[in-house]
Amino acid sequence: MKDCARSLKKKLFDLLNQGDLEKALVEIGRLPPRKIINPLLSFLQSCNDQIKWGAVKAMGVVVNQLADRDLEAARVIMRRLMWSLNDESGGIGWGSPEAMGEILAAHSGLAREYAHLLLSYAREDGNYLEHEGLQRGLLWGIGRLSEKRPELVRGSSGLLLPYLESRDEVIRGQAARVVGLLRVKEARPALRKLKEDDSVLVIMLGTEPTPVRVKDLAEEALRSIG
Repeated sequence: MKDCARSLKKKLFDLLNQGDLEKALVEIGRLPPRKIINPLLSFLQSCNDQIKWGAVKAMGVVVNQLADRDLEAARVIMRRLMWSLNDESGGIGWGSPEAMGEILAAHSGLAREYAHLLLSYAREDGNYLEHEGLQRGLLWGIGRLSEKRPELVRGSSGLLLPYLESRDEVIRGQAARVVGLLRVKEARPALRKLKEDDSVLVIMLGTEPTPVRVKDLAEEALRSIG
């Protein structure tokens, strides 16, 4: 049994490490969801960005499939991701906000149930994440949800405004992108300031890591808002 689990984990690693994420996701979608969840959860915390982001995208594919067959089993996965962000878990929860956002983008039923919980990690009166590394992941996750289901985020879009003034360029840039997706008019003053920000960040767009300047994201957001 252990040998089989190790073999499956190695197969997943090799798929994610091959350099063709789209092809890897197709192959991963053919594997039994229940048997590959644990390896994928472990890969979320990888220091190798290719493995980490591959696992994030794969979680969307796998949990979407699982939810269609057994919604409660998919809820258990969501609760495991949430637990990893809890101080009592003993860990930090690297990759969990991104995985939550990808899953909620993929499955409408889970999105209706858990979108408010993902957003609660941006609320100072909620489950606020103070670690900037986790905030980076959170904003990516909220952005992913905003791409697919903006109606679930718009009512809480005011939570994103403080991130536009973060000292971290990845957080500033991702916040600019999300307020643009949601067309948050209140963000205009902060976005105008960011038009002078030459800082560069890398965002996972689709299945490709994409370098972009904060100023370009701010300008695009302002055009979207109008």
